[in-house]
Amino acid sequence: MSPTFGKCYDPHGAQYGVPTFPWRYAPVGLATRRQLRARGLRPGGQPIAAQVMRRNRRAGGVQVAYLFDIARAKPVRPMTSRKWGALALAMLARRTCSSCQTDAGYVIPTSLGMCVACAYPEEQRAA
Repeated sequence: MSPTFGKCYDPHGAQYGVPTFPWRYAPVGLATRRQLRARGLRPGGQPIAAQVMRRNRRAGGVQVAYLFDIARAKPVRPMTSRKWGALALAMLARRTCSSCQTDAGYVIPTSLGMCVACAYPEEQRAA
């Protein structure tokens, strides 16, 4: 057993407080938030059942993903018409240029704060 594998393998939770498994070795019946969402589920307030760990070579630490019990997960709440409307208004605000007040058709970069045509007018005239 490799030393990295051994540090991440704690099925009883003695070292980290929750059962810990190496990356890709989680038991059947447990899933991450993203995996639950792909199945149309959400954790639904249940506590963390386990975690998976792996070494992060770039940062020098470890990456942790929490696992939840699939059997106890609840279905995702459907979007209401008011939520759809609020989301549409929020996306419209992200696409609206603060300088010319037009819908740019794309999300305005926060680094510019305005559409590309307003940020670089001299380059738009040359083209």
